[in-house]
Amino acid sequence: MPPDPSRPHLDLLSSLVVRKALDDVVIPAFELASGLPVRAEYLPTTLLLEKLAAGAAPDVLIGTRDALRDLEASGVLAGGSAVPLVESAIGLGVARGSDAPPMATGSDLVDTLLGARSVAFSRAGQSGIFFRELLLRLGIAEEVLARATALEAGFTGTALTDGRADVALQQVSELLFVEGIGPVVPLPEEFQQHTGFSVALGPGAGSRTAARRLVDHLTDGPARDAYTATGLQNIST
Repeated sequence: MPPDPSRPHLDLLSSLVVRKALDDVVIPAFELASGLPVRAEYLPTTLLLEKLAAGAAPDVLIGTRDALRDLEASGVLAGGSAVPLVESAIGLGVARGSDAPPMATGSDLVDTLLGARSVAFSRAGQSGIFFRELLLRLGIAEEVLARATALEAGFTGTALTDGRADVALQQVSELLFVEGIGPVVPLPEEFQQHTGFSVALGPGAGSRTAARRLVDHLTDGPARDAYTATGLQNIST
């Protein structure tokens, strides 16, 4: 049955990075304990910010630490309300049946990107912004982007399962969300970007008590175990 719009619920707007942990473990546990349904929407960073700018007012918001700090500075969020949540590394996933590419050095990274038939990336996501900058840094942007598969939103690993690409780049936890792909390996540390994500009461927190309860749940021990199980690192400061 479709959800009853008259029933009290909490709206959560979140970056994609924590979706697997939230969908599989964290949100079901909260709903069971609280009796409150959670309507979660997951978007890449730039689309999430566009939605907020267009007037979206979620009860709880999960986004990059920098984005939430900017939202606090602009008055969209209450100052000091954002709580550090997780840190994510960027990785490469390959098609099922492929061996994990060596990824110890920059040369390994360049060889993998140049050797791919097509590399899938998220045009609007934090990882996609980083990817284009990385290609310029490596001096291979023109060659790789000419045959890349750019997704407007969603998980780049889906381009591996449907054959559009044979390599996908995204946050490690986002790659792990997609069933049926091959190994996932983080980028070499020299070329890595670690992105911090925070959680905050959103601008539409009608019941701040209920919204605060969800924030507390998202940051407690069992939730943090779920994050680490999906390739994320916990941060607390």
